[in-house]
Parts: sequence; structure tokens; C-alpha cells
Amino acid sequence: MKRILCILFLISTLLALSACGSPEPQPTESLEPTPAPSPVDTEPPAVDTDPPLTYEFTNPLTGEPTEEDLSKNRPIAIMLNNLKKALPQCGVSMADIIYEVPAEGGITRMLGVFQSVEGVDYIGSVRSARPYYAALAQGLDAVFLHAGGSPDAYTYIKQNGVTALDCVNGPYEGSLFWRDKDRAKSAGKEHSVFTSGPVITELFEGYTFRKEHEEGYSYPQTFAGDGTPAGGESAQTVTVSFSDYKTGVFRYDAGLGAYLVEEYGAPYKDGNTGEQVAVTNVLVLQTTTKVLDSEGRLSVGLDSGSGWFACGGKAVPIRWSKGKGSNPLTYTTEDGKDLVLGQGHSYVNILSSTCSVVFE
Repeated sequence: MKRILCILFLISTLLALSACGSPEPQPTESLEPTPAPSPVDTEPPAVDTDPPLTYEFTNPLTGEPTEEDLSKNRPIAIMLNNLKKALPQCGVSMADIIYEVPAEGGITRMLGVFQSVEGVDYIGSVRSARPYYAALAQGLDAVFLHAGGSPDAYTYIKQNGVTALDCVNGPYEGSLFWRDKDRAKSAGKEHSVFTSGPVITELFEGYTFRKEHEEGYSYPQTFAGDGTPAGGESAQTVTVSFSDYKTGVFRYDAGLGAYLVEEYGAPYKDGNTGEQVAVTNVLVLQTTTKVLDSEGRLSVGLDSGSGWFACGGKAVPIRWSKGKGSNPLTYTTEDGKDLVLGQGHSYVNILSSTCSVVFE
């Protein structure tokens, strides 16, 4: 009974205090709300236990992994126009190797090399051949596509047995090659020849030339995931001046891990995608050039020489050699060790030793 009376007394006391009003609240040390405790029964986040994708094969021209074995297939090397009025070029962002070499009168042309044209749309504009471009294609055992050529180019192709498909003097125009009417109007008929990956893939099946490398062939270039040369000088920007007409600029983008290419004072873009061409490796090969005729056509030495290799924002001097016929270009460091490139696309500048090359 006493316990019940005590409880009733406490209740009546509290009611009386409430009726008189409560005292002002005192400020606390912190007005931040106290975080709610984490539920103890929350399950941990799921962990992806699937292993990363791995591929058994690699692209022999880039060192990049591939789902199928491409190494047995002959690559495709295509002559590309590089006059400013003929831009944009199409398909260049997907070329495994781009060779840029002077033609005549200070202009350059390019040889775009594709181990596979799968997924490549338009390619071009396709331009006429010179013997040293045919020699570069032959050094890769590539099928060489071009639109006409100099007399020396035709002589070289015939004497060296180069597999060359010509849209001017071969039975290919209207099938393997065609002229883009809009380009013909805007840039001229000579700058309007195109082909494409799907057309090449479809028509090559019916052609009788050899589609695969001969037994025992291998491309003698090695690659690494990170090809940045040890001890190299800074090469955040590489400027290659072929002539007063043509200068190429390569700016390293650390986020991409690649060089973004510029020419004629603007980003070098692929006409198919509108994207700026990016390459992992920039090579500069110095050689001898000589004017041959009144047209300004050149001889370009492909025997051996010195140059530079840039990758990962660094550059080192190198030695290069090719020699005649089917020998491929090979690269070494100055002390004679095989040069290791970074996995990815390469841009090879071949120019006179009198031309300017600047690393910054």
C-alpha cells in the first residue's frame, strides 16, 4: 500500500511542475545531430569474383590482346592523301601503324596499316604510290592498296612482286574502290577515291592472291604494357617539321596515356568519327632524300639511320634499319638493344635529316 501511495505522489508532483511551465533549455556543446547507428544486420556489398578477361592472342602490330589469332593474316597497307584540302582523312584513327613520308613539293602522304579492317568504315582518300611506300608495305608482307603511282613505284611493285591493288590501272574501281561525289566537288577528283573495311573484307574472299603469311613469318617487334623509355628526356610535346608546308605535332595526354596528333595547326581528326587521332608510340626516323625529276619526286633512303622514340611523355635516341625488299623496319636503342614499344598504335615519321624535330 505504501508503494502505491509513493507512486501516486510522484505522478501528482510531475503534473504540478508541468502546469507551472518548464525551465528554458540550456544550450548543448554541439548542435550536430548524433548519427544513427548502422544496422547490425546489413549484409556486406557483393564482391565481383569474376576474373578479368584475358586473351590468348595479340595483334602483332600493336601488342594489344585480341580474341582471335590475327598474326597469320597479311595486314592491309593503304596509301592516304594528306593535302590540307583533302582532309579529313577517314579510318586513320583505327590504323595500327601510320607511316608519314614526304612525297614532293613539301607535301607528305601516309601509309595506313591495318592488321584487320573489321569495324573500320570508310578509308581514304586513297592516293598514288611511290616506291618507298611500297617498300614499307612489303616489309610487313602487307597487301598494298593505292590509286595510281609514279613510274618508279610501278617498277618497284613489278620487280619485287608486291601484292598491289590499284584503282587506276587495276580492275577495281567501282567495286573495291569508288569516287565520293561530294569530295570530288569540294576537293577535286584526284582526292575523292575511297574504300572501306566491309568492302575489303567481302571482296578479298574472292581474290586469288595469298591472304596469309608464309610459314615461319613473324613481325620482329616486341611490346610492353608501359613502353615509357627509361632515362628519356621530356617529350610532352613532339614537333616534327617536314617542310614549310607540313608540320606534325604530338601532345602527350597523361589521362589517355597517348599522344594526340595535330597537323596544319589543328587537331588531326578521323572523318568517320570526328575524334582526334591518338597514338601510343611516336617514332622519328631521319634519312636521306633526293629530288629525282622535274615533278619533284623523291628518293627516300630506307637502309638505316638514327632517330628518336617517344612514349609516355619521354623520348630517347634510337637506331633504325630496313634494307631492301621484304626486310621489315627494325629499331634498337643506341647501345644496340631491341627497342620495346608500348602496347598500342604507332606513328612513324620518316623525314630528311635536315628537318627540324623538337622535344619539349
